[in-house]
Amino acid sequence: MRGIVGGILLVAATVAGAQETKFVKDAAHSEINFVAESRLLDAHGYWEKWDADIAFNPKDWDKSTVKLVIDANSVNTRVAMRDKHLRSKDFFNVDSFPQITFVSKIVNRVGDTKLNLTGDLTIRGVTKPVTIPATIVFWDDQSQTGRVKGQFTIARSEYGISFNSRMNPIAEDVAVAFNITFRAAAPMGSK
Repeated sequence: MRGIVGGILLVAATVAGAQETKFVKDAAHSEINFVAESRLLDAHGYWEKWDADIAFNPKDWDKSTVKLVIDANSVNTRVAMRDKHLRSKDFFNVDSFPQITFVSKIVNRVGDTKLNLTGDLTIRGVTKPVTIPATIVFWDDQSQTGRVKGQFTIARSEYGISFNSRMNPIAEDVAVAFNITFRAAAPMGSK
């Protein structure tokens, strides 16, 4: 009897572990961008360095999780002087707050390909709850590869980014867009 119970527990543990497959971003096919509107010219930017810790369950999306960690110092708007200013205390203050993070708390499937990612977004040491609408562009069971994309808006002053210029006023709302292609992480010890 103990052998049967032990066998059932082992199978149950194996099945439970299989549901929480870890995934990594495909760096060549993933990006996080933003657009900050201003009077003279909108600033289109992205972050060069960031990572994603994803657990995706293709059979039950609600059991999925995501954590994004962005190197705030890697902000790039293709204008060196503006990027230096964005790293300063006026904006991201990267010396004191080197990371921007998003940690999901709830993942809700709301349609065939639609989901909401609800979690904590931290910028400049300020954490706020956000709900981000997203779309699963594709999921391939055979290759264990998928892509998720979405966009949302943040009010920058809520995160302590309130700098403005009389000559070139910057809009309060900043649009953020992401495209993340993810694939199953290689098992530990494999090449």
